[in-house]
Amino acid sequence: MSVTARISAGLFLTSVFVAAAVARDEAPDFAPNPSVGWVSGGVRLLPPASGPGPVGPAPGQSLVSNNEVRSRDAQARFAMGNANAPILQPWASDHIRQRNQRILAGKPAFSQQASCWPVGTPAFLTYAVQPVYFVQAPKEVLMIWQADHQVRHIYMNVPHSPHPKPSWFGESVGHYEGDTLVVDTIGSTTRTYIDQYETPHTEQLHTIERFRMTGRGLRMEVSLHVEDPGAFTTPWNARQTYRRVEPVVAEPTDVFNPLSSTSAAGPILEASCAENPGSLFGAEAPPIPQTVKPDF
Repeated sequence: MSVTARISAGLFLTSVFVAAAVARDEAPDFAPNPSVGWVSGGVRLLPPASGPGPVGPAPGQSLVSNNEVRSRDAQARFAMGNANAPILQPWASDHIRQRNQRILAGKPAFSQQASCWPVGTPAFLTYAVQPVYFVQAPKEVLMIWQADHQVRHIYMNVPHSPHPKPSWFGESVGHYEGDTLVVDTIGSTTRTYIDQYETPHTEQLHTIERFRMTGRGLRMEVSLHVEDPGAFTTPWNARQTYRRVEPVVAEPTDVFNPLSSTSAAGPILEASCAENPGSLFGAEAPPIPQTVKPDF
């Protein structure tokens, strides 16, 4: 190899290594220390700035959170979705309408989460009050709910399996695009719902989430893209916002008292939903999940 060729090859390899180092430096660090958690802005998926968005509340109906009940003596309500949302296929619209009718008839409509069932994706983004924690490694990123046993696994820089077996959180693969973590998910079981309105989906569900920190690392924004031609008339987008919680740096802003579901800022607390099988006021609800062998 000539001297010129060697120099050219050396410069090329140097540029590759520099580019890789820059990419690593630009990648967001959602967990700069073990005490950093992220609390979502609410239990709903937010609409995009324009274009088709998620199912919203039924006209004239609203959801009152448990903390609102505790803090201002509000009347608790079950979430009722807009069954006439234009994104819904007729069968999906009927599913939401039937649930709304049960609620209007005075029957309870506790979510699967209330009975410790995994919520799946993208409903993972509607986990509120207590923080979500990140564990970032070169080959995998974990997202962990504090108050439950729910964990998402995102496998980095690999393609999807040809035919992934449907599972609670589907198969998520991810990569970094500058300061954004991009998560692509397929293979979700139809035993989960899109949101607290019980918007259904099929096994064709495909979601893309983009996680990005803002506000000098004190806020996080997530943009969501959803496609499922079996359940929706069109692809649609949604948003979610998070605020950072960390001792001294970013303390929780929710009311904190013995009756509140809010927790103190990190590090993560150990908890298992199924160890506290509440009666849900004696009302009907999905049973606590049980198994005699692992499903992984």
